[in-house]
Amino acid sequence: METPPWLWRLRTRPYYLVYHFQKIADMTDCIEDDLLLLNERLLQAIDSKDWETYTQLCDDSLTAYEPEALGQLVEGLPFHYFYLNRDSDSARQSTICSPRIRMLGENAACVTYARLLQAIDAEAHESVGSYEETRIWEKQNGQWKHVHFHRSFAGSVELG
Repeated sequence: METPPWLWRLRTRPYYLVYHFQKIADMTDCIEDDLLLLNERLLQAIDSKDWETYTQLCDDSLTAYEPEALGQLVEGLPFHYFYLNRDSDSARQSTICSPRIRMLGENAACVTYARLLQAIDAEAHESVGSYEETRIWEKQNGQWKHVHFHRSFAGSVELG
């Protein structure tokens, strides 16, 4: 059996194969870094109740399973507007722990992590909550959009 021309070229230029796969790995790392930064930006928008940034990052048809929805699938942004549009004297900060990113092709990714949510309310009561989150991002017209998430409550503690 004759060696296919493409295999012969790879055998004679092994550096090309290594370079090609390294280039793909570098691109993937770059995409993963971008997705983590977008995810952090999304959580900052939620913590600071920045509706404008939230809507820039999310698809209008965002779907979600989250504790506030009591097991129901939430579709669209109005449900989230209620929570992000309220005034409050509390401060919040999210920390992403143990993130994992799985590319689901060139235009979709699954980001999973544990989220620690620190909060101080108007009476200076401190608390920390832990959530397990999965967020799906889809590339639409060259831009990553948040299209679905699932958030589960993992526990909390009141401090002081």
